[in-house]
Amino acid sequence: MEEALEVSQNRLLRGVIAALTSDGELDAVLGSVIDLVTDATGGDVCVLYLWDAAHDRLVLRAASPPLQSAVGEVRLRLGEGVTGWAAEHEQVVVIPEDKWGDPRYKYIPELQGERYTSMISVPLFARSGSLLGVFNVHASDRRDYDLDVLKLTGSLVAGAVEHADLFRALAEKEAALAGMMRRTIEAQEEERRRVATEIHDGVTQQLVSIWYRLQACGRSLATDQGQAARELEAAKLLVDEALDEARNAIHDLRPSVLDDLGLAPALRALVHRQFADEIAVDLDIADGVASPTHHEVVLYRVAQEAIANIWRHADARRVKVALFEERPYVVLVVGDDGRGFDPAAKRSRMSFGLAGMAERVSLAGGRLNVHSTPGRGTVVTVLIPGGGPS
Repeated sequence: MEEALEVSQNRLLRGVIAALTSDGELDAVLGSVIDLVTDATGGDVCVLYLWDAAHDRLVLRAASPPLQSAVGEVRLRLGEGVTGWAAEHEQVVVIPEDKWGDPRYKYIPELQGERYTSMISVPLFARSGSLLGVFNVHASDRRDYDLDVLKLTGSLVAGAVEHADLFRALAEKEAALAGMMRRTIEAQEEERRRVATEIHDGVTQQLVSIWYRLQACGRSLATDQGQAARELEAAKLLVDEALDEARNAIHDLRPSVLDDLGLAPALRALVHRQFADEIAVDLDIADGVASPTHHEVVLYRVAQEAIANIWRHADARRVKVALFEERPYVVLVVGDDGRGFDPAAKRSRMSFGLAGMAERVSLAGGRLNVHSTPGRGTVVTVLIPGGGPS
């Protein structure tokens, strides 16, 4: 008997080592661990709970046949039942027989406890000391368990669970990084399309008009110098307009004032440049707000888009722009008293303006809130992590 138990324990050790060196999914590793623990301890069934810190519960994540249907259904608080007691007191519990007589025992119909008289409950801990979960082994007749073997088994199982969990977290981070890269590329391409459209509709059209004016001027030189002079003057005006369009496009790509003077002066210049004296503006922009350079760009771009939306769509009489620190965040607020819109309807269409703002803020680890009511204006609020320049 002892020889058979030693063989099963060696099998457990080899199996856990295999789990530790694999890149398997957590559920697959847990299923393997359940089978290995059942063999190593000589029990009839094994169940494994993992600690859900978000809900302060032990959640059943793996079980031997015929208990698999209970997976995900059974949840225990710390201190609840033998399992919760073992987790709360960080102790292995061994009940060789008559578990129903133990005051800590709680009957759970899904686990068919009436079929088993003995049980062990072994808490699992990460290398940091934090609770990972608990595994229980049940048997239908009396069993005597070696406490040292159980502790070793618990340590090995904890390593396998933590290893699989780290792989899961790594896979999630890789997926999130891939998504972030995809959204970044899409945002860059959309920005390029926007600039290309502005150049095509602005500078290119102006240059075509200039070409036609100069052609007309050339034809008129020999016959009507007055007409030629008028065509030449019109061409000069178009050149001036084309230069303004080009300067605006360049400024939109990267405003020099942001590099030269910083975020606060750049926001003031943006507001005055857009509204001049045509709309009343309340500015509450704090100087010296500490923020990494790439976060300053995000805040400026969001302000730029919000202000452009006000100019194009809001029909506002008053605009407020505020920038301040509310640690650990830098906060930007752009509001107006214009026509507003229904946020639900707007979100269903996901206009590029709102989507672009949300993407920029999300990539910087911040939060964007757009509050609007038809006829009562719109307020765009950005909270982005602060800190010094980087």
